[in-house]
Amino acid sequence: MKIVLLGPPGAGKGTQGIQLSKSLMIPQISTGNMLRKSVWDGTALGKEVQSIIRDGKLVPDELIISIIEERIAQEDCGDGFILDGFPRTLEQAEALELVMPESVDVTVYLNVPTGEVIERLSERLTCRECGAVYPKQDISICPSCSGALYQREDDQRSTIEQRINVYMEHTAPLIEYYCKQNKLVEIDGMGEADEVFDRIENGISGVISQ
Repeated sequence: MKIVLLGPPGAGKGTQGIQLSKSLMIPQISTGNMLRKSVWDGTALGKEVQSIIRDGKLVPDELIISIIEERIAQEDCGDGFILDGFPRTLEQAEALELVMPESVDVTVYLNVPTGEVIERLSERLTCRECGAVYPKQDISICPSCSGALYQREDDQRSTIEQRINVYMEHTAPLIEYYCKQNKLVEIDGMGEADEVFDRIENGISGVISQ
């Protein structure tokens, strides 16, 4: 099964992607985590995208598409994958269809109000190692893998508004794009993570059975 996770920054795509990956036993592919790791590791790719990520802008289509194309060609994606953070534009969605025709089985759209998004983003920490996200609290080590927790540059208040504006302009149109293909399930992203996950599982089952 090939799934796209869609929604504004802070909607919970990363958290739900991890759960879906465990449940369906297919890899979660987070372009954001891949790019941030490249920045942290100081690779050539990281140096190229560092300022783009810091400013809350979109990585150029041709670059992110090549990264995704290489990743989904790997052996562990044979039974499917979960795309978290890609596609982010109509052009990227169309490019994905060229690489793998009818490659998306279902798109899960996590609907979360803007006010909640701002609060979540400004009040969270991310693990440098596994990418897990936690509300700000008195811990500095990831409970899952013991990696260091930090506040991402693009989660700082000075960048959040820019990220939301970019999402509304470039990514939100994908809601209609996948809806027209009857591949969209809209999920209320508010509430406890387990509650949201139950809604996602039910939503996916409904779309696949059509």
